[in-house]
Amino acid sequence: MPELPKDFETKMKQDLGSEFNDFENALAQDVPISVRLNPRKETALALNRQEAVPWCSNAFYLSERPVFTLDPSFHAGAYYVQEASSMFLKAVLSQHIDFSKSIRVLDLCAAPGGKTTLLADLLNEESLLVANEVIKSRVGILKENLMKWGYTNVIVSNHDSEEFADLEGFFDLVLVDAPCSGEGLFRKDPNATSHWSEDAVNTCSARQKRILEAASMLVAPHGHLIYSTCTYNEKENEGNVNWFIKNCDFEEQKIDISKFHGIQAKERGYQFYPHKVKGEGFFISILKKIEGHTDYVGGKLKMNRLSTKKKEFLTEWLADLNKFEFFEKPDETVVAIPTGLIDEYSSVLRALTKRSSGFELGLFKKENFIPSHSLALSTEVNQSFPVLELEREDALRFLKRESFDQGEIENGWKLVTYNGLGLGWIKIIGNRANNYLPKEWRIRMDIE
Repeated sequence: MPELPKDFETKMKQDLGSEFNDFENALAQDVPISVRLNPRKETALALNRQEAVPWCSNAFYLSERPVFTLDPSFHAGAYYVQEASSMFLKAVLSQHIDFSKSIRVLDLCAAPGGKTTLLADLLNEESLLVANEVIKSRVGILKENLMKWGYTNVIVSNHDSEEFADLEGFFDLVLVDAPCSGEGLFRKDPNATSHWSEDAVNTCSARQKRILEAASMLVAPHGHLIYSTCTYNEKENEGNVNWFIKNCDFEEQKIDISKFHGIQAKERGYQFYPHKVKGEGFFISILKKIEGHTDYVGGKLKMNRLSTKKKEFLTEWLADLNKFEFFEKPDETVVAIPTGLIDEYSSVLRALTKRSSGFELGLFKKENFIPSHSLALSTEVNQSFPVLELEREDALRFLKRESFDQGEIENGWKLVTYNGLGLGWIKIIGNRANNYLPKEWRIRMDIE
């Protein structure tokens, strides 16, 4: 069990009273392991399932923690390893958001991507999801996880919350999973206790207010904002929600928790404790904007449209060209943007400078097309495209960028699959197989 900071322990004893011993004992228990399935990538999984996560229908607990790195299905994006309490976001949204409509969503503090992929599952294909991360070093893992998830209506950006000012009133839903003091992670990461202090709590609370104030301007009139943290204290949770309601013209929306045992309703928001639920510490609140303004600019995309000849060439690679409009970036990368989202993309790409520009397909080099890794991991690949289905050991060798026996197959591009899910590309040239898995994605641990 992690040694708790004395000031934190004193405060929790005041808050929990007679329940503190149960709380402390829970921190000495093993961390529950839970995964959420990708609804677009259903496949057989070699996971030891226990019971379902009560508030997330496509998620379940595991009886033990496997070595996820050695499961090709994990690399293919068949599931996401996510802490169970944070999956309550799905229940909150399902009670207040009509996902049958086309909406614009911003995950403002998105890395590593757990809640972003959950949001992607709920949206229809005519909706837009912007996943933003302010810390540059964390953008890579966010991109990787979203690429594995395989959705095409997502923009990844790297901006401070205040740099979204040109998108005032643009989003129907904004999620602020705010950076916090991390009290709810003490069991999962014992080192987190060494970073905790009252000063850190005060610093986090002030930073959260700044993020919330900037986020409030981005919500459309009568749109919604979700505020969540992985901490317990009042300053970062209820206190900030009260401040937000008072200063930003929002009202709290209640959540029906009657079907879920152990979640504690606070004066503002809902709190998860590890001795009450099978999960870690978590706080969440949903708020609705009462009034507000919209002030954003559309316009043409500043990319060249792909030529008709090159577009026809993509027929071999994509299942349905009519779903997208195609553009070529200055570096010759070909991107696809969902046909119904051109105006939305135009507004976001005009307002933000550090962001992706669409679903990357690859690039043309003379008469050849080099497919991107994102195309291999998507569900948009032409189903008649040649595949090389691998068993687990060979799939892991592919993921290590090591040689494996590919058998007697024809020359040309092949989509490498495991249990029917794309892992990446190889190109067969005679007796040689060129592995196009990005080097930074390769497995580095021993697979024996």
